[in-house]
Amino acid sequence: MNNVDSRTEKRRLGDLGESIACDFLQKRGFEVIEKNYLRKWGEIDIVAKKAGVIRFIEVKSVTHGTYSGGYRAEDNMHPWKLKRLARAMQTYLLEKKLDTDWQLDLVTVQIDQVNRKARVEIIENIVI
Repeated sequence: MNNVDSRTEKRRLGDLGESIACDFLQKRGFEVIEKNYLRKWGEIDIVAKKAGVIRFIEVKSVTHGTYSGGYRAEDNMHPWKLKRLARAMQTYLLEKKLDTDWQLDLVTVQIDQVNRKARVEIIENIVI
């Protein structure tokens, strides 16, 4: 049996960031409902609920080395990404027949792989 991890370095970083983000959110009272909701027109990293509000959460992760170069995780929120997110969120709400309050949040994860630490921040209620 071959246990080689075939994910790209970027995918491994993204998966690690999403795992860290889920822990972060759960410690702050969020209920994680779904991860990696994927449709061909877009993906939602995390769907969570807090205080009766559905929270669509985009996770952006960078390594400490990248971050120290002045690059921020939130710099990756391009207009086309927001458009794809909006379509995926609309699909999710329709598929699940949800008629409830919702919002889009961004969780940034700066990962220091050498010291095995992460700095996590949440930017809530992004307008798209």
